[in-house]
Amino acid sequence: MSIWFGDLTVEQLNAMHAGCLNGTLGMEILELTEDSVRARMPVDHRTTQPAGVLHGGASVAFAETLASWGGYLTVDRERFHVVGQEINANHVRPGLPGTWVHGSATPLSRGRRSQVWDIRITDEDGKLVCVSRCTLAIVEVPGGYRTAEER
Repeated sequence: MSIWFGDLTVEQLNAMHAGCLNGTLGMEILELTEDSVRARMPVDHRTTQPAGVLHGGASVAFAETLASWGGYLTVDRERFHVVGQEINANHVRPGLPGTWVHGSATPLSRGRRSQVWDIRITDEDGKLVCVSRCTLAIVEVPGGYRTAEER
């Protein structure tokens, strides 16, 4: 049974990336499984550190984006919004330039006022690059994510 609230498509979600950090870093949502968000991000000039490998901050931005999309998709968006409250990350191996990293976010806990998400970022061979945990606060406010045209 799916955990998602509503019926937003991957295409609609990706359109919301325009004009913000998600789009700037080249993040793309690939699919929604029954209980996870899957996406990818390029390891290129936008996401690398001066040494040429994936910047840890880019991995954290990717992880929080995945958790935030997950949380956003599990609440009634007419009544609630989710915001990042805490995130941690362990960087296991470098993401290499010219490749993609793939991320998957799965909820560990979905409460009334907070959610905790487990995020795994892997390289193209499926080897772990970063593991992260993100806590989201659920706040009662109208609205939610908007497209670049709506901002």
